[in-house]
Amino acid sequence: MNYTEALGYMKKAAERGSVLGLSRITELLRLMDNPQDKIKTVHIAGTNGKGSFGAMLTSVLKSAGYKVGGFSSPAITKVTDSFRIDGEEIGEQDFADIIGDIAPICESMDEKPTEFEVLTAAAFELFVRKGCDIAVVECGMGGDTDSTNVIKAPVLSVITNVQKDHGAFLGDTIAEIASHKCGIIKQGRPVYFGGNSEEVYEIAADTAKKLGCELFIPDYSQFSWSDDSCTINGTELIYKGEKLHIPLLGTYQRENAVNVLSCIEILRREGIDIPESAVRQGLADVKWHGRFEVISREPLIIYDGAHNPDGIRCAADSIRRYFGDKKVVLLIGVMADKEYGLYADMLGELTDTAFAVKPDNPRALDSKSLAQALTERGMRTLPFEDYAEGARAALDYAKKQDMPLIALGSLYMYQQFTDALKDIINK
Repeated sequence: MNYTEALGYMKKAAERGSVLGLSRITELLRLMDNPQDKIKTVHIAGTNGKGSFGAMLTSVLKSAGYKVGGFSSPAITKVTDSFRIDGEEIGEQDFADIIGDIAPICESMDEKPTEFEVLTAAAFELFVRKGCDIAVVECGMGGDTDSTNVIKAPVLSVITNVQKDHGAFLGDTIAEIASHKCGIIKQGRPVYFGGNSEEVYEIAADTAKKLGCELFIPDYSQFSWSDDSCTINGTELIYKGEKLHIPLLGTYQRENAVNVLSCIEILRREGIDIPESAVRQGLADVKWHGRFEVISREPLIIYDGAHNPDGIRCAADSIRRYFGDKKVVLLIGVMADKEYGLYADMLGELTDTAFAVKPDNPRALDSKSLAQALTERGMRTLPFEDYAEGARAALDYAKKQDMPLIALGSLYMYQQFTDALKDIINK
């Protein structure tokens, strides 16, 4: 099977929709000789922060000399971007080879796996084939019924935080959502909770107690930072007296780094050797796309994949941190199932004009509806049916007003945005 054929098969699997539950993925992996049981795994659930956490931890483990597999979603550029070895996206042929081997197994099943289940199985098989020492695996959505939740004994389960998101699948309350995410906690295995909700902590603690697990939380007495520790050049914090630099932007990256450093201590207790030099080097070398990423410095263009109210709040905090009272230009595209009406309250004071576009996704909200909702709440927003036209208009306005351009609202928009910029620059 070549890459085009593999994409064709994944399109066929996607037509089966999204169906929660573990019966299909469990059967598929059984037919594949259970590759998920052959690799040490750190399993991550949470509403926000999973990607940055995974990227930092992967970089540190790589610096410590381990071969590290990674699986995350959604793919930011193309499907191969969900699969990483030592932080690097896999090649098209690697993807095609694995899908080519898995597809006949899927087709032999009475109940065919969904797209995400096929991708999950492919990830575990990839890690085994590449000889990974450890894998860092993100939940796609929720936890208990997510297809990644076939890991029987993770080295560590991590819950970064819990906010309202995916209400149609996970519930309308924090407690309901937390109960799903705590489903990744496994019998007798350590679990880390890095959020700040007392309600979620109590649910995690109760689940851990029932399953005989030790629950860890961050010890903030070990960390400190100054008011100028977040700049447009990266993030710094002091851990156990040593200053650490992280090239990732966003005020939320300090919290992500605290969680990573706390989990490194747990992994050491589990017998994984991680020297201090690897921690320092790994954090300094980390790369991750789409999270307050500087796409261009002249003119200043930033992309942030904030896609729910908590993410937008964090993006707004970062904009204030980096630009103070200076206005910015916003290019926004969202999914229709998000609470996008709230975004105007969080972002309105930061801009005088926003530009609404539609991400290339079946669940995306049309630009006119988004613009109307934001404008009605006091944030002047102009709709553009053509994405490239909207990006060009936003960039032209930003240049004219000498303002930074911030694109945000959905990770699904990242490829569209960077492609549009290339076309604008080339023309």
